[in-house]
Amino acid sequence: MNSSGARGRRPGKPDTRAQILLVARRRFLEGGYQDVTLRSIAAEAGVDLALISYYFGSKKGLLSAALALTVNPSDILGRAAQGDPATFPQRALHSLLRLWEDPATGTPLRALVAGAAHDAAFADLVKDMTEKELIDKIATRIGGRDARKRAAAFCAQIAGLIVTRYILRLEPMASMPPDEIIRTYSPPLRLALGGRYAT
Repeated sequence: MNSSGARGRRPGKPDTRAQILLVARRRFLEGGYQDVTLRSIAAEAGVDLALISYYFGSKKGLLSAALALTVNPSDILGRAAQGDPATFPQRALHSLLRLWEDPATGTPLRALVAGAAHDAAFADLVKDMTEKELIDKIATRIGGRDARKRAAAFCAQIAGLIVTRYILRLEPMASMPPDEIIRTYSPPLRLALGGRYAT
């Protein structure tokens, strides 16, 4: 018997983790968080169920990692926050609108929002991600008194725009050109951020 192998190592090809993520991303977006099982993901990915725990720890950990394949809003807003603070709302809106207008990234995002609306566990995960990855990071960027409250108000307005335009598709917001959206929403977003961001 060969006892020289590395202990604790799990079997799997180098691309096993990526394959699990690809399957998980599609299954979560199609079936929602609650109804999709880790066992079914492992079966479709052709891996041992234990590998999912090894790589991701839990179902929640797998979903967090799978969503990162689609888009990372914190990275987008983080880049938008660079530069002149006074024009941060315009840059944020431009980046987010481009993301949602692109079918390749907008379709999974709509599925994410729809899933959060119908599944409490999914909604809790989205809430956790929004608080940690968006609100907290924006608050750190803007600083000052009540930074987290101002960051939350900023994100609430962005969320309202997203739901109105891309989920409910209410007119005239649904068909309004992105440049007009930016002109309309930038002033209230600056007011929400307050301080040096307000004009």
